[in-house]
Amino acid sequence: MIVLLLGLVLFLGVDSVSIAAPGWRAAQIARRGEPLWKGLYSIAAGIGLALLIVGYGMARREGVVLYTPPVALRHVALLLMLPVFPLFFAAYLPGRIRSAAKHPMLLATKLWATAHLLANGGLADVLLFGGFLAWAVADRISVKRRSAAEAHAVPAAPPGAMNDVIAVVGGLAVYALIVFWAHLRLFGVSPLP
Repeated sequence: MIVLLLGLVLFLGVDSVSIAAPGWRAAQIARRGEPLWKGLYSIAAGIGLALLIVGYGMARREGVVLYTPPVALRHVALLLMLPVFPLFFAAYLPGRIRSAAKHPMLLATKLWATAHLLANGGLADVLLFGGFLAWAVADRISVKRRSAAEAHAVPAAPPGAMNDVIAVVGGLAVYALIVFWAHLRLFGVSPLP
């Protein structure tokens, strides 16, 4: 469980610098330069992600169950997951979806985490998905409070008429691939009831 917690603290901590210390972040970029900052940020996030993956696998084997969700919630989770990948794609493909969602990546993270909390009741699940849900909510609140000067733009494709179509079709294709094949192969659990 310690490895999972370390991974969560490091990964979400690095991603929370803009929330907790935007001035410090800006000072670091000014002092070190953006390429070095991004390099250090990426290394720390990569180590945190690796710890998260390994720690989650280890913690799941401990088998501590906090609650047992009814099977019906797995159906609800599958429905909640439907827009996740189109929203993820829309974060990088400017169009109507991105404009309507405002911050599609954060919305996708909240839906993903909520769906997994509905379908899983283990301690490792609650820590992982609950941690991501709390982070996404805090980040969304932080984004609302930031000035335009403090916000950092997400690199994206040029705006285009087909971006929404690409986001929906590509996102649903990834959803189908994960639900019907990859989730079982990657995580050892089928999301299908």
